[in-house]
Amino acid sequence: MIDANKKSINRAVLVGLNAFCLGKEENATESTLEELEDLLKTAGGEAVGTVLQNKDTPDPRTFIGEGKVAEVKELVERSGADLVLFDNSLSPSQQRVLSETLQVTVLDRSALILDIFAQRARTREGRLQVELAQYQYLLPRLTGMWTHLERQEGAIGTRGPGETQLETDRRHIRRKIAKLKEELEAVRRVRGVQRERRIKNEVPVVALVGYTNAGKSTLLNRLTGSDIPANNRLFDTLDTTTRTLEISDTCTVLLSDTVGFIRKLPHHLVEAFKATLEELSYADLLLHVIDFSNPEWREQAEVVERLIQELGASQTPRIDVFNKSDCYTGEWLPRGEDRVLLSAKTGRGVDELLRAIGQRLDTGAHRVVLHLPYDQGGLLEQLYRDAKVESVDYAEHIVVTAVLTPILLGRMQNYIVEGWTPPKEPWEE
Repeated sequence: MIDANKKSINRAVLVGLNAFCLGKEENATESTLEELEDLLKTAGGEAVGTVLQNKDTPDPRTFIGEGKVAEVKELVERSGADLVLFDNSLSPSQQRVLSETLQVTVLDRSALILDIFAQRARTREGRLQVELAQYQYLLPRLTGMWTHLERQEGAIGTRGPGETQLETDRRHIRRKIAKLKEELEAVRRVRGVQRERRIKNEVPVVALVGYTNAGKSTLLNRLTGSDIPANNRLFDTLDTTTRTLEISDTCTVLLSDTVGFIRKLPHHLVEAFKATLEELSYADLLLHVIDFSNPEWREQAEVVERLIQELGASQTPRIDVFNKSDCYTGEWLPRGEDRVLLSAKTGRGVDELLRAIGQRLDTGAHRVVLHLPYDQGGLLEQLYRDAKVESVDYAEHIVVTAVLTPILLGRMQNYIVEGWTPPKEPWEE
């Protein structure tokens, strides 16, 4: 991590290649370079110059061509930069050649995103996932990658595993990757057990998804009354947060906030975070939060859509939440039952969103009154665990008022005295 007490921070020259053969997703543009600068600031660095190369095809050796490399080197020397940051993905050999030629650290967007994730991971699961992604990224880049550079403690791109260890023991790194995968598989098994319990108890799960900094955490706070940190910065949320949300008197759901997506999100990072992100494919409803104030909200929404498909959640019911409407100045407005215009900051549109969620998650729950025998204390414990208990009185029986899902209604039907009648079998009609 960058030491805030140090007088200097990473000063970086930003470089991008716009080549026809790369395609829209991989190309660099002025817009993607601006986003790269935001990522750099998030990591604690400062941009001192930008170079955008237009070229038919990438140069196999230097990616941007010898002439452009010379231009970048001149800018590095003139600005005193100690980092060159590419918006495109570099091969290990290209990264090595560029580092040797420019005599400064050369990183690509993937490395920068990994660095930010390393700063933000708070839970054990999050740290395991980031560490796995870092090792997978660095393993093919070991040979001589940093041999000509003095290691800078805390510099961007050096958080987590150290270069010296990586260069000296490939076998150790491969063993470490295998061990991390085993630990994450154990995490996935635990998540699977928790998921089965939720399904058994019919607790709907609603997952917030969206581009980074779209306002997912602010919306979660607005809906649930939580105080989760919600700062205006990229990847502020990394570890999944889940809170209870009461949609109506008879419908309560679990609302989860997930890591934000971004253009060119490293594939190995997506793979490493599968234990977290696969929860999206098991959610009952997705809330796709869109920063409606961003001029490129359509492009950002497309990025999220592609990643949702990659994670196998494209068939999950969805509501598009057009957030930050208080800052929107355009004329087009979203319409339709699966689109909600909203401001998580001011609260405008929240009631409409709750109604939309309720309509999509009609659970068939009922508020009932139960009379439980005193010698059946385990039933009350089960209600506290699996239902929404509103009141308990002790009289001739234990009198409980609670909201029960259809499965619990069936289990508790012998004790229900008010609020629900079991459906008759055909032969009882």
